[in-house]
Amino acid sequence: MPAKKKAQDVVYYGTGRRKSSIARVYLTPGKGTIVVNGRDVNEYMPYPTLVMDLKQPLVLTSSEDKFDVKATVYGGGFTGQAGAIRLGIARALLNVTPEMRKPLKVAGMLTRDSRAKERKKYGLKAARRAPQFSKR
Repeated sequence: MPAKKKAQDVVYYGTGRRKSSIARVYLTPGKGTIVVNGRDVNEYMPYPTLVMDLKQPLVLTSSEDKFDVKATVYGGGFTGQAGAIRLGIARALLNVTPEMRKPLKVAGMLTRDSRAKERKKYGLKAARRAPQFSKR
């Protein structure tokens, strides 16, 4: 006879990307703790606005205290990582119940922000910054 699965054994997964950051997000039924790279989110993220931004999908679907979030994120800076985790949480919430799609889609949580740093071109100082022009 197969072993019975408990509610805690259920894990929902979502991948998020932003700039050059990639986040793997796991949602499990719980009390609402958020752990990023093995550390508490308030300890990991330097600004409370990033934590607030990261929690938006949970707040929008009123499931802040229903799920524990465990995220592994690498690449980029704190802003890109927060955006990647936010997208990962939103995608994982879709796996919980597809009815959450409408409010998340309207709020723009399911759209991957494709903006990234433009590459530097030869003959220029940066992506578009030209060297200073000297008439003489």
